[in-house]
Amino acid sequence: MSPVSPRVIIIGAGIVGANLADELATLGHTNTLVIEQGPLNIPGGSTSHAPGLVYSSNPSKSMTEFAQYTIKKLSSLIGADGTSSFLPVGGLEIATTEERLADLHRRAGWNRSYGVQAEVIDAAECLKKFPMLAEGKVLGGLFTPGDGLALAAKGNALVMERAKAAGVEFRDRTIVTDIEQRGGKVTAVICGEERFEADIVVSCAGFWGPKIGEMVGTSIPLLPLGHQFVWTTPAPSLAGVNELPNGASRPILRYQDRDLYYREWGDRIGIGSYAHRPMPVDLDTLKTYRPEEITHEKMPSSLEFTPEDFVNEWEATQELLPDLRNTQIQRGFNGIFSFTPDGGSLVGQSKEVDGFYAAEAVWVTHAPGIAKAVAELIVTGTSKTDLSDCDLNRFEDVQTTKEYVSETSQQNFVEIYDVRHPLEPRTAPRAVRTSPFYSRQQKLGAFFLEGTGWERPHWYEANAALLDQLPAEWAAPERDSWSNKFHSPIAAVEAWKTRTAVAMFDMTPLRRVEVTGPGAGALLQGLTTANMLRAPGMVSYTLLLDEAGGITSDITVARISDEVYQAGINSNVDVAYLNREAKKHNAANPGQWAAIRDITAGTSCIGLWGPLALDVMNKITDDDMSNDGLKYFRTKQISIAGIPVTAMRLSYVGEFGWELYASADVSAKLWDVIFEAGQEEGIIAGGREAFNSMRLEKGFRSFGTDMTSEHEPEQAGLGFAVKAAKTVDFVGKSALAARAAAATKRLRCLTIDDGVSVVLGKEPVFVEGKASGYVTSAAYGYTVRKPIAYAWLPISVETGDAVEIEYFGQKIPATVVDDPLYDPQMERLRGLSLATAAS
Repeated sequence: MSPVSPRVIIIGAGIVGANLADELATLGHTNTLVIEQGPLNIPGGSTSHAPGLVYSSNPSKSMTEFAQYTIKKLSSLIGADGTSSFLPVGGLEIATTEERLADLHRRAGWNRSYGVQAEVIDAAECLKKFPMLAEGKVLGGLFTPGDGLALAAKGNALVMERAKAAGVEFRDRTIVTDIEQRGGKVTAVICGEERFEADIVVSCAGFWGPKIGEMVGTSIPLLPLGHQFVWTTPAPSLAGVNELPNGASRPILRYQDRDLYYREWGDRIGIGSYAHRPMPVDLDTLKTYRPEEITHEKMPSSLEFTPEDFVNEWEATQELLPDLRNTQIQRGFNGIFSFTPDGGSLVGQSKEVDGFYAAEAVWVTHAPGIAKAVAELIVTGTSKTDLSDCDLNRFEDVQTTKEYVSETSQQNFVEIYDVRHPLEPRTAPRAVRTSPFYSRQQKLGAFFLEGTGWERPHWYEANAALLDQLPAEWAAPERDSWSNKFHSPIAAVEAWKTRTAVAMFDMTPLRRVEVTGPGAGALLQGLTTANMLRAPGMVSYTLLLDEAGGITSDITVARISDEVYQAGINSNVDVAYLNREAKKHNAANPGQWAAIRDITAGTSCIGLWGPLALDVMNKITDDDMSNDGLKYFRTKQISIAGIPVTAMRLSYVGEFGWELYASADVSAKLWDVIFEAGQEEGIIAGGREAFNSMRLEKGFRSFGTDMTSEHEPEQAGLGFAVKAAKTVDFVGKSALAARAAAATKRLRCLTIDDGVSVVLGKEPVFVEGKASGYVTSAAYGYTVRKPIAYAWLPISVETGDAVEIEYFGQKIPATVVDDPLYDPQMERLRGLSLATAAS
């Protein structure tokens, strides 16, 4: 690599930092310095003491891919003894309750969705694979033959050797004391009296990450927590089973019903526990060691064992593995690991400081995979694996406060092995963010779920009174116990009223920004797939792409005036991206500046939709809201009962109506005015369950669920959002044609043949008996009278083909259909059939 290439400094030589250096070198970038505060052979962080369990099972496709890469890479790292850095002993997750056994079928489905071999086996087979198990205790288990044990220390030494041979420099026994920045960009790393110039700094410091982030004013929202691990004395049944003192030949074992896991350790058993009380660690009071003092038994990340916290777990272990009644606990410790508000890793570039990246809260299971993704991000600007669910910038500001991080991270520790429903909200903290309509929603009996801190009505108990009026054909069938969780038949009422009368939906939590300035249009023109230089009053649905043509977000942009745009975006990740791009744009075009301002908290949004929406609106405004007065995908400023409102002719549920935006201080009155005016038309407030059902009937995609950066527009069904007539270059444009030509999968709509079975997402889809794709979104379609699912399937699959969805181990027949299922001619959405109510 040329010496003029960007200078990268990696802070931390644990499994993440060492692999990142190696992955950068693999991509040809060796102008890299790795700084480690401990000795390289025992850095002293969690890599030095991690038990090394690698389980692929994960609801996240990206995290599964990272685990698979970890297995592949560590298996390829062969030491001088001729053995690899990975023991492929397999993974066995056991069930001692019927609930857990059912969940193992669901977890097996995740694996099959993402191409990982897995099977649920019976109790007898579990005992064959792990003979120490007590007979009659286990009901069954999930066996993943490709999983196993990472020999992290061995693998780390090998990748460091390889990186050094390629020209990467490693400095151990060196403490980072500051990071220098100038003009919003990192310039150097300070280590006491030494200064190391840098263009890019990557924090791979593990649970010390928050301290590194503080040096550049970037929040690293993780909490260090103690986690118990013990070794037994030799077990009689393990005598002579394993040759090496730390060797293993039987599967790693998870006993999730008691928050425990196990691995063979020669003739002993290593036991890890998540069953104890959370043990948060204060980094300011954490004991420090001089590098020469660090040993395998004594290191910063290894806290003194607290035996009183392990009493019940030792009893449960002896019941599960009776041979351990012949052993004692030889030694133990409380090792420090990192937990985050949502349990995910923290990866990507800081939104505050250019050139500062993080790869934190990364466990051994995913470390080499995430290191590869970060290396790709640094060298090429994009990762081949989608990073949206572990992006450093995904959290809202309130979610990065010390109090929020502490409470939620401890909750995640307690619930790490719990059987959790995909819709299950956290129990605390709640009511962190509420819309101006919150008190009204409470009076209507809203059942709230939570997302990014917002309270979001899922349905309203007030609408239960309408169940007696609900036509029989609109009623949904009975559900199984799992899909019935966080579901109410009231959602059918809310869909019915939206389709046949009028409903109002609180859209306030959807993120929105203002883009202003003389260069606002030019900035957006270079970032999006649509024409942003249309006349004021025009609204565009458009995509943000990465340089490789992958979808990084879908957004709706309204041109309010010549120099003011309002964009409905997906998350804080979009805000960070737009701000970063605006900074680049302004530096290159100082006379044509653009500014990004998040207006979400200061505004509200009501979706007013349905065939009678115009009747309601005509009572409360003198502005012309008809088709001629405000056409589809247009916006204008109106007054509703004296309240200034930005009206956009949009509908995510596929019905005539508007998104109505107002400032927060007048929003409560706006709700009251609309709700009162609509009583004669039978207006209701609608929740997210009905909303999601209707958006799937209409075929509208949801970013992060239906498509990610892994996908390109055409096969995601969003080719219409890329305007062929747009001649100006935009991010990702040059890659689109080749990417589309190389696509092997396409997002397809499925309807479930029995008309009653509802799936929830992430289930595998079988084509001609082979797992060939996975479900993204799913719901019961109240209007079309059948369950709907969207799934990524081979491009060869055609409309009318029969497929099967695996749901808790059972195959459910489904049919591939063209979408949208509802109003394919757009007559209702465009208001061309207002006089006709749905049957």
